[in-house]
Amino acid sequence: MNTRTGPSRAETSPPGTGAPELIRAVPVRHPGRWVAAGVLLVLAAMFVHMLVTNEAFNWPFMAANMFSEPVLLGVRTTLVLTVLAMLIGVLVGVVVAIMRLSGNPVLAGVGWLYTWFFRAVPRLVLCVLFGNLGVLYNRIDLGLPFDHYWAPLLGLDTGARFFSFDTRDLLTPFVAALLALALSEGAYMAEIVRAGLQSVDPGQTEAAQALGMRRFTVLRRITLPQALRVIVPPTGNEATAMLKDTSLVAYVPLTTELWFQLQAIGNRTYDPFPMLVAACLWYLAITSVFMVGQYLLERSFTKGDRRAGAGVRLLRVQARN
Repeated sequence: MNTRTGPSRAETSPPGTGAPELIRAVPVRHPGRWVAAGVLLVLAAMFVHMLVTNEAFNWPFMAANMFSEPVLLGVRTTLVLTVLAMLIGVLVGVVVAIMRLSGNPVLAGVGWLYTWFFRAVPRLVLCVLFGNLGVLYNRIDLGLPFDHYWAPLLGLDTGARFFSFDTRDLLTPFVAALLALALSEGAYMAEIVRAGLQSVDPGQTEAAQALGMRRFTVLRRITLPQALRVIVPPTGNEATAMLKDTSLVAYVPLTTELWFQLQAIGNRTYDPFPMLVAACLWYLAITSVFMVGQYLLERSFTKGDRRAGAGVRLLRVQARN
């Protein structure tokens, strides 16, 4: 605390007249802070007044539609899409990160090429691209390769197909949206996992290998558990970003997604603004739940660090005493 000190008795009294009096601490005044706080309170009151009195929000209409059955279906689709995309993205990210750290130049090159492509292309473009991926092949046939070249030479039938299916039956809008988000997330998770693995002291890996442990065992039991303390916080942020990016799958188009359903209600009723506010409220609510889960997860992974820090502080106090 900043203080002003008044003169002591040692400074104002002649020597030998007695012990100096205690220093009187006077708190420093901060009028600018109170002025700033007052301005913020006035602005907050004006904002609340605007929310209550402005008819454009149309709160009864919003409350009647933001919990309708199509919107709740959109919430479920958004949550399922977020969870699946993150799970696939984390698995792909771990594999690609290991490839990039591999001593094999082919694996490292393929891992770098994957991260380069999916980090460079926007997710909106990926959603549109995967939504139109059926343009490449109308049907996918599994059989002998290039049989129309060599089969006639041997007098064989060129229709040797083991399995055939329509691409549109497999690449549904949900699958296309999931692939676009998951593969994009895999590139970002690969960099996060790679940074986490590189944060672990390489001496521990060398010591484990000297004891005869295999590289996969070292990764699973030594390197990766320690790297999780670095990996978990940005992964939580990526999950929150993935939740918000699910609104992009409306361009696949995936019609059962939350943003698409709210936008459809606004367009159908010619009153889109309340549905925009409803979308903000839904994403705020779900993101808040995600942030609580992220906080608890980070707290569990940093529990050992807090205990170690408390022990070090206790030793320092004991040393001073």
